[in-house]
Amino acid sequence: MFSRSVSAARSGLLSRGFASSARANRKVAVLGAAGGIGQPMSLLLKQDPLVTGLSLYDIRGAPGVAADISHVNTHSDVKGYEAADAASALKGAELVIIPAGVPRKPGMTRDDLFNTNASIVRDLAVACAEHCPKAMICIISNPVNSTVPIWAEVYKQKGVFDEKRLFGVTTLDVVRASRFLGEIKNTDPKDVKVTVVGGHSGVTIVPLLSQTAQGKDVKGQQYKDLVKRIQFGGDEVVQAKAGTGSATLSMGYAGARFANSLIRAMNGESGVVEPTFVKSPLYKDQGVEYFASNVELGPEGVTKIHPVGSVSAEEEELIKACLPELKKNIEKGKAFVKA
Repeated sequence: MFSRSVSAARSGLLSRGFASSARANRKVAVLGAAGGIGQPMSLLLKQDPLVTGLSLYDIRGAPGVAADISHVNTHSDVKGYEAADAASALKGAELVIIPAGVPRKPGMTRDDLFNTNASIVRDLAVACAEHCPKAMICIISNPVNSTVPIWAEVYKQKGVFDEKRLFGVTTLDVVRASRFLGEIKNTDPKDVKVTVVGGHSGVTIVPLLSQTAQGKDVKGQQYKDLVKRIQFGGDEVVQAKAGTGSATLSMGYAGARFANSLIRAMNGESGVVEPTFVKSPLYKDQGVEYFASNVELGPEGVTKIHPVGSVSAEEEELIKACLPELKKNIEKGKAFVKA
């Protein structure tokens, strides 16, 4: 039975688009917890009644973040770990979220982040393969189009790869699409459900507005402007922060929201569907091994990968532009591990 404070936390999460499920709670590890995404996301996870244990890890600073967040009056236990303590941080983790890496700066593309973040993700994958190989893995570290394949290749080398348990978190694209379309239509964004497919950078982000009641009649220049804003919303934040950071708070929210959905599915709730970047058969015949689409989640991870469905002529063109870029990003990640 949850305490009154946990019930209040649940109400707060529900009002923000999170949901609860009736069954057991879970231990979640956040790798990169002291960073700009890791801190707000860890705070939101502390408020999630489905998270009983929160393990925060970073090269430095995580114990301080853990001490701070642990004072929030909800039921979960929080512990912080640094540097050489990765094994302790990962032991018993059932879900691992990875926001670790360097942030974007003005003028940087996600591709510019590749060399540094690829190395970080590779090393964390090695640690997880050893200490929690069965955990669900949710990758936020950019560029997601490349870091998810990097993780997969490391797990293949270690003999622990399970494609159903590896997710690239593209929820921020969904959140932005909902918010931006809601603004245009003067509608509560919570009532605007937009499926976003493809990848998680620039032209690989494909919002399927034609499949949304509020988006069907968005046409012409307004349509082009909306698609561009969804695809390059991160640039908007980088520019507004004037060199001091990137989209950390909204990404923290998106990461916690996806984690909540995944935990509910792990706990046995049926019908939990989220767009996410996974190993997918949808465009495999075109050399694209990983693709974001609506995915039904379950106790073992991916239960069903939904097809893209009927799209407009404009969306067909967006997908055509997405695929070659996405293929290049995926191959870059795989080549990094092989090298």
